[in-house]
Amino acid sequence: EFCSSPAGIMLLEVFLVLGTVTIYFLLSRKKEETLLPLKEGWWGKGQKPSTEEDTTIRPFKVETTEEELSDLFRRLDQARFTEPLENSCFHYGTNSKYLRKVVSYWKNQFNWKKQVEVLNKYPQFKTKIQGIDVHFVHVKPPRLPEGQSAKPLLMVHGWPGSFYEFYKIIPLLTDPASHGLSDEHIFEVICPSIPGYGFSEAPHKKGFDSVSAASVFYELMLRLGFNEFYAQGGDCGWLICTNLAQIAPSHVKGLHLNLALVTNMGFIQLLSILLGRYLPGLFGFQDEDVRRMFPFLKKGLYKILLESGYAHIQATKPDTVG
Repeated sequence: EFCSSPAGIMLLEVFLVLGTVTIYFLLSRKKEETLLPLKEGWWGKGQKPSTEEDTTIRPFKVETTEEELSDLFRRLDQARFTEPLENSCFHYGTNSKYLRKVVSYWKNQFNWKKQVEVLNKYPQFKTKIQGIDVHFVHVKPPRLPEGQSAKPLLMVHGWPGSFYEFYKIIPLLTDPASHGLSDEHIFEVICPSIPGYGFSEAPHKKGFDSVSAASVFYELMLRLGFNEFYAQGGDCGWLICTNLAQIAPSHVKGLHLNLALVTNMGFIQLLSILLGRYLPGLFGFQDEDVRRMFPFLKKGLYKILLESGYAHIQATKPDTVG
């Protein structure tokens, strides 16, 4: 009862912030690394062969068979649904009433054959890097103004996404003039599938992380003949591209991120969590900032605990989910 009272909640917030401040000062003594070593690994099955790796770049097309589609529809037909708790919405996970609608859409409305044509709209390839097949889309500009060269741009998707995220923006980057845009900057776009996603082979060894993925993509760009290039990352692609810039700062000419995490919080930011609700002007908070942030335990810590079960399962027992 005390913890649910205003005084109890405020005291809990005080302890939370004081604990965070203590941890911050303990950890802030460690200097953050800005450069990373190249992490060359072997992610294929078994021992790394003594022979040189096949660096051939092979054309790839998305293809499916009638047998695969028939098997999918059979599985959808045999799906068994349990009734959700009344008025539970999505608070306990995927709501089976909504899931029935999704299954019905997949069975009766979604045109997979048409989608395959869409996926094959742009040239796709595979190549073996560090023991695994890496899939990528590679789109060159259809035309270049005289005396101008295309800027190579690596675009990395996130979780649970894919290379398909970039299909609508690719023509704006490779052929801006045809879309009413300035052709001052024209890009040659490379969109790889992160190993384990889409059509890229999953690593067969433990320890594959964002730095490993960055090393694989760095080797991919060099193999394609790009000694200097630009990189764009969103979602977990932000970390891969950031690591890539840390691995090869002289090769990455520019880095664009549409997700950025604040990893170093200062004392003032931590103090604002404790006092911002009561002295918003002191920290430059607007009314909207206060509305979104407070009460901090409910909208911050509790919300994270409530909605991050999937992350804990995937971080600790991913094969179980798989």
